[in-house]
Amino acid sequence: MKEGSLLHKISLAIVPRMISWLIKGWFATCRVTVHDAHYREQCREHDNPVIATFWHYAILYNLFHMRKETGVAMVSASKDGEYLARLVRFFGFAAVRGSRNRKGLQAMKEMIKYVGEGRHAAIVADGSQGPPLVVQAGSILLASRTGAPILPMLWSASRYYAVNSWDRMVIPKPFSRIDFFYGEPLFLPKDLKADGVEEYRLQLESNLGGLYRKVWGVYGKTEH
Repeated sequence: MKEGSLLHKISLAIVPRMISWLIKGWFATCRVTVHDAHYREQCREHDNPVIATFWHYAILYNLFHMRKETGVAMVSASKDGEYLARLVRFFGFAAVRGSRNRKGLQAMKEMIKYVGEGRHAAIVADGSQGPPLVVQAGSILLASRTGAPILPMLWSASRYYAVNSWDRMVIPKPFSRIDFFYGEPLFLPKDLKADGVEEYRLQLESNLGGLYRKVWGVYGKTEH
């Protein structure tokens, strides 16, 4: 479908809205158990916005789970990313377009502005194109520039579909059980230099890796 064509414009106007309706109805049938909510409360005690971060496979349910928050999400600057940007807006989030390869610096400046205004932020830890389960530096840079803590959040499902994509995106089946976990927040020093960014990037990757094994361990799995 050619970008800018009439068919593309119609698709952009219809598809994200329909997906948002489907997600809200579909996920509302699931039974959700939230674990380790004290980590979320720990962030509230500091009265700071939170940078929610998670692996790409978890994006759809996380979007639904955070629908009552006031926040901003970083979305890929690719053509297909416009569908996700519009979907994000239907869930009440602002969308900033950018990735490590396209418009990344400008997107980070916009994210810093939003967080400075008190909005929560959502950044996919392994980015829009992967590799999967490898943390990119975006959430570390944002936390270091704003003072906002990074709050990991992942989930598993008793029954689910796994999409044949680089991240094996998970879609819980209707009426399945979802176990949603918060991870221990990560507080960073302000204005980290390059070696500090890498140190905390590795720490976040380790934390998310451990949380990933924990959430799927609920169902006797080591991965999804």
